[in-house]
Amino acid sequence: MPAATVKAGGVPLYDPRLLQELDWSQNSVAFSPAISPEEPGDGLVLRPLCTGDINRGFLKVLGQLTETGVVNLEQFTKTFEHMKSSGDYYVTVVEDTNLGQIVATATLVIEHKFTHSCAKRGRIEDVVVSGECRGKQLGKLLTSTLTLLSRRLNCYKITLECLPKNVAFYKKFGYSVSEENYMYQRFFN
Repeated sequence: MPAATVKAGGVPLYDPRLLQELDWSQNSVAFSPAISPEEPGDGLVLRPLCTGDINRGFLKVLGQLTETGVVNLEQFTKTFEHMKSSGDYYVTVVEDTNLGQIVATATLVIEHKFTHSCAKRGRIEDVVVSGECRGKQLGKLLTSTLTLLSRRLNCYKITLECLPKNVAFYKKFGYSVSEENYMYQRFFN
């Protein structure tokens, strides 16, 4: 069954047809065994985040990457609705349909610019695969999918931030190390 047509329960964050319409022939990374957004693996479905995913372990998986804090249903729903109404967030998940649990996620955020003739820039964030599902190429699948999606959405470029130990992984997708420095200020955990 095509990934984007599976009913996940709840409202999807973005139109699932965007995943179906990706030109996978433009993917630059080899998968062995072969997987794709339409066929991510046995019992797995790649799809947009849905409102019901708060009950499918979405935050638990995200918590394997960073601090999620305590998020109640009202907070989750409010943030979900904000992201959906903006039209600029593409939180994508892999669900293990046998377990009914989210096992991987990544986010594409679209930033609108005045530069480059008012172009759009894509940014990949929060790529994480559940510990028990690592080694199934799901991180590669999510990164390839979101890279192609940014192209489909007419972004002039796409960026991501990663730890130095992950640079070689992202270079496989055509990403290069920038001459710019990533700097930040943290205001709370």
